[in-house]
Amino acid sequence: MIPIEYYLSLSAFMFIVGVVGVLTRRNAIIVFMSIELMLNSANLTLVAFSSYLGNPIGQIFVFFVMTVAAAEAAIGLAIIISLFRNKKTVNIDEINILKW
Repeated sequence: MIPIEYYLSLSAFMFIVGVVGVLTRRNAIIVFMSIELMLNSANLTLVAFSSYLGNPIGQIFVFFVMTVAAAEAAIGLAIIISLFRNKKTVNIDEINILKW
């Protein structure tokens, strides 16, 4: 059996990579992928604790998080495609549609 510390350290590493990707990148698609990476690291933590404690509630909660992530992926990619069609770029610094 793999110790829970391995799962938690992998999850922390994934979350840190996601945060660094959100804070340093200017491409909307890479920022979007970094947010998905952070959601997956949270899912890994939930599954690890659920398995460790022998309680299936964490695994059930992961299905709800995955459903929200799938909806976010569909809507987020639609927004990114719409912005690209209007502005011809996916660079976050150059997109100022919501400003006055």
